[in-house]
Amino acid sequence: QVQLVESGGGLVQAGGSLRLSCTASASIGNNNHMAWYRQVAGNGREWVATISAFGTKYTDSVKGRFTISRDDAQNTMYLQMSSLKPEDTAVYYCNRVYLPFNWGQGTQVTVSS
Repeated sequence: QVQLVESGGGLVQAGGSLRLSCTASASIGNNNHMAWYRQVAGNGREWVATISAFGTKYTDSVKGRFTISRDDAQNTMYLQMSSLKPEDTAVYYCNRVYLPFNWGQGTQVTVSS
């Protein structure tokens, strides 16, 4: 079973930037759809962005501010987040879209106003 480790979160002021990383313990392969999700305590997990061989997709609230990318040679996926808003505050997770792996611990992003 592939293990996923998210990192790069932290505390940032509104308007700031962060880059999240998602590192897999083994090769996933570029033919897999990978995604970032986020969850606020007490709420369900929300889809943020997907990357695949067909391109990238984003939820409307992050379009133009977030960029998803991957480096398959490093078994790593990224989420570059810019112009951060307080409503982006959440724990961010990564996973494969179809047949997801066990969820990692996530990385906390806190945006102060």
